[in-house]
Amino acid sequence: MKTRILGQSGIAVSAIGMGCMSMNFGYGRPSPEKDMIELIHKAVDLGVTLFDTAESYGPYTNEELVGKALTGLRGKVRIATKCGIAFAADGSLILDASAPTLRRSLEGSLKRLRTDHIDIYYLHRVDPKVSVEEVAQTMSRFIQEGFN
Repeated sequence: MKTRILGQSGIAVSAIGMGCMSMNFGYGRPSPEKDMIELIHKAVDLGVTLFDTAESYGPYTNEELVGKALTGLRGKVRIATKCGIAFAADGSLILDASAPTLRRSLEGSLKRLRTDHIDIYYLHRVDPKVSVEEVAQTMSRFIQEGFN
């Protein structure tokens, strides 16, 4: 599998990544967890090192699936996850990129993904109530605190 370096980060990832959203959320009926874990393991065996998820997929259940599947494989893979979207009781999306919400999201994602770090953490959608500069400062604080 070919690899790519992401920007100036130095992070190397497989040229082909695996988007995990539709494994148990999104399009059609969820697939059996066992089958999706086997699929993720097969992808790793084939050289895939980048796995993408988000706290809003499920919500939360997709990160749990990815975390379970990648347990014991963390040193071989990179995990990307997203923040800033929640669901209201009626199922509508709520954009919230405030610093307290992003911190809660990050801490929750770390637990669900069963890891001590997230390789690529980014805002799922722009929140018009929060400036991009404020989001960047929040993310910078996370990196300084060791949440890389």
